[in-house]
Amino acid sequence: MGAALTQQLWASETQVVSTGRYFYFAVLADTHIIDPFYKGPENSPEDTESIFHTAERLTSARELINSLHPKIERVFLVGDYFHDYPSKDYDFYFRNKTRLDYAKDLTDGFAMPVHVGFGNHDYSVPDISREMSHRLFAEKFQLRPYYAVDHKGWKFIHLNNALGNTWSPTSKDYDLDMGSFGEEQLNWFESQLREHKPTFVFTHFPLWQCAPIEMKDYGLHPLLQRYRETIQLVVTGHWHKWVDFAHTFGPPHYVMAATRYDPNAYMLMEVDTHSQTWRFINADLVEWSTHYSKPYHGNLRS
Repeated sequence: MGAALTQQLWASETQVVSTGRYFYFAVLADTHIIDPFYKGPENSPEDTESIFHTAERLTSARELINSLHPKIERVFLVGDYFHDYPSKDYDFYFRNKTRLDYAKDLTDGFAMPVHVGFGNHDYSVPDISREMSHRLFAEKFQLRPYYAVDHKGWKFIHLNNALGNTWSPTSKDYDLDMGSFGEEQLNWFESQLREHKPTFVFTHFPLWQCAPIEMKDYGLHPLLQRYRETIQLVVTGHWHKWVDFAHTFGPPHYVMAATRYDPNAYMLMEVDTHSQTWRFINADLVEWSTHYSKPYHGNLRS
């Protein structure tokens, strides 16, 4: 009965029409999937407890997203797909079933394409080179370090905040707590924005934790300001809590919570292709500044 009510609510909430005016997508973050090679513990009892429930919580979010009608057409996962690497040996990942494979099995269960971006736990710098992580992502998931998805006249961009000097162990700017993108990626990003399609941007670190400028006067923050009319929304993860930065960086910017802690940590998004607008359908259920959101099975309209 609960599932039927949820589906009825979604159908009424999303204003089903036959013209193809609307489409729907979902966003997830920080799934942190582990495997039998995981050793732990984490930095706190809460973190240690949560890591053993990541698969079931992602599965719960997946079942909800798969059940909705009209259907969610795309899912975007904003990094920390799995939780660290159990071995420095590349071949280990092809001799054994590891957290990379378990993560893929879970996302293969979605009824729609899932587009995954890199988070800090999808690397293991400096113990494992970024190049090895890129090889594994290419081989296991057919994913590049950063990329764009075009869908129905809208653009969705996965940026990678681990490609600049702050993530290069040989750089004077080396600081794994600060994201950076590198000149090549920033140039590519601007080339995408110059198409002036309405664009959603995803990267793992919140913008507050990304280097504003990386070379002379060029960097992520000036690009966000310059193309603030093109960029509809920036969504990040990493902090595992819901935070609304509003227009601090130009375009609207949300930090979203993690399915690692809460199976209800998802964003359900509607795009109106006629008015070129969007809305965060379950925003009223979010408990801002916490890990948590209420489940999507109540009436969102008062």
